[in-house]
Amino acid sequence: MTINERIKQVRKTFKLSQAEFARAVFISNGYIAEMETGNRKVNDRIIHLVALTFGISEQWLKTGKGDMRYKTPDEKLRRMINLFNELPPKFQDYVVAQIEALLAATRNGNP
Repeated sequence: MTINERIKQVRKTFKLSQAEFARAVFISNGYIAEMETGNRKVNDRIIHLVALTFGISEQWLKTGKGDMRYKTPDEKLRRMINLFNELPPKFQDYVVAQIEALLAATRNGNP
């Protein structure tokens, strides 16, 4: 399996369309389509973005060796980042304000 095929496998594992996957890693739909067909090279930036966004092993993406997904407690954080990135900026600001308020309440002894 090529690196291009592994990128496609990641997308399919998360049941995302090419457009959804492209948005999640901040590249164009056309770029994803060309990568998946092997008409574009997968560069280190794309590898890093896919790994970070979806909790995928960079080694697996590059070589196919090892497990595809990391088994870490950071999966919730990666999922939150992915969801956050899909929000329009005004809603991102709202989410940040809510987290800050929750932290302030927690620090003041309110559960």
